[in-house]
Amino acid sequence: MSSPSIEPRFISSRRLRLVACCLAFLIAQAAIGREISENRRTPAVKAVAANRESVVNIHGQKTVTGQDDGKADGTRCVNGMGTGIVIDERGYIITNYHVVEGVRKIEVTLVNEENYIAQLISNDPVTDLAVIKINVPRKLPVITIGTSSDLLIGEPVIAVGNAYGYENTVTMGHVSALHRSVQVSETQSYDDLIQTDAPINPGNSGGPLLNIDGEMIGVNVAVRAGAQNIGFAIPVDKAMTIATKLMSVQRLESNWHGMSTKDSADTGHGALVGSIDKDSPAAACGVKPGDVILNVSSTEIARPLDLERALLGHKSGEKFEMVVKRNDETVNLSLQLAASPRRGASQATATTADDDAAWDMLGLKLTPAPAAQFKSLQSRYRGGMAVTAVRAEGPAAKQGIRKGDVLVGMHVWETVTQDNVNYVLNRPDFAEIEPLKFYILRGTDHGSETLFGHLSLANRTK
Repeated sequence: MSSPSIEPRFISSRRLRLVACCLAFLIAQAAIGREISENRRTPAVKAVAANRESVVNIHGQKTVTGQDDGKADGTRCVNGMGTGIVIDERGYIITNYHVVEGVRKIEVTLVNEENYIAQLISNDPVTDLAVIKINVPRKLPVITIGTSSDLLIGEPVIAVGNAYGYENTVTMGHVSALHRSVQVSETQSYDDLIQTDAPINPGNSGGPLLNIDGEMIGVNVAVRAGAQNIGFAIPVDKAMTIATKLMSVQRLESNWHGMSTKDSADTGHGALVGSIDKDSPAAACGVKPGDVILNVSSTEIARPLDLERALLGHKSGEKFEMVVKRNDETVNLSLQLAASPRRGASQATATTADDDAAWDMLGLKLTPAPAAQFKSLQSRYRGGMAVTAVRAEGPAAKQGIRKGDVLVGMHVWETVTQDNVNYVLNRPDFAEIEPLKFYILRGTDHGSETLFGHLSLANRTK
């Protein structure tokens, strides 16, 4: 008698596993398709869902100086992490400068786990903000930008970020205080911060602080060492003002429109024109101070950043149809982008008149700080102007600036070259930024310290 075959049992077992897999799939599909109670879809849930795809995670390695690392040169390689916020669908991302400073390869991970290598486009060490860019084959969702002008003490807020490397972490809290000044290290201080008790941890830096309506009202920037539930964020209005300068067509592409703009009083609706450069494209097309720019070539302008975004990526000579509100009327204009008149400017071509402006207005003689000298200061800044002379009783002398200091920033701009200094001093809206805030580095036995103050130039030579 032949032995019974085991093949039917094998087939039966396989079928059972197949049936089990099908049942598991159907149960999972039923769970996915299950209707979720609206009670669970709280405003916080909706706020996060609306913006999570516009928050990215940033990783990279950098070399830092250490005292007890066992290396003769005192340096070591560390893994850095942080968060970024998509502010333009073409892949422009704002983050903290300290997140990407010195990083050899900036790696960006999207919420769908796609990875890209980013390029550092522009930065401002004074305010600790930077713009990076990734090249993506599609349009990215952009964060919903709100305002920090009407924040309420006690209102709920949500922080999203790469906390301790745990990607897309969401924490909640409240606005604890406004207008905080924080010194986080010898080389970095912040003014006018939002204080929150939403847990903000290492890795959250550069991520958004949202209100309960899902609008970004701040950029998370710092935690208080040794304290619990105390975090800080740069107000979004200030961050977007800096982003406008970092992404300006004049700075990135040496193109020129010739307008200084600021947020309209009607928040979220247009860019208010403050001043217009003489013989500029804006002057030629008929823009006037007080106009509110509403639309540029079918792109709605909600704030000054949108104007720069609309013009970015275009060539000089291109024309743009522009809609402005003038008093109670709507006016159609045609703006032709032009090459910047400062194109190709460098320290080598700076004029004596430019040098005299710093002496006359600030009471300073300046020269680019040599790379070796600047490196010895162990600074996070990328360069500065060394003070070679200080005029007695001048504005700088009255604020304690002395020979040997290095000027690294004025107002919201870095001062790496003479051209940077001239840009600030020659601005047509200069009166609006007085007293002029300055940042200097002063050498110490342990590297350097960052000092700041304000220069009052009301009686300067015209």
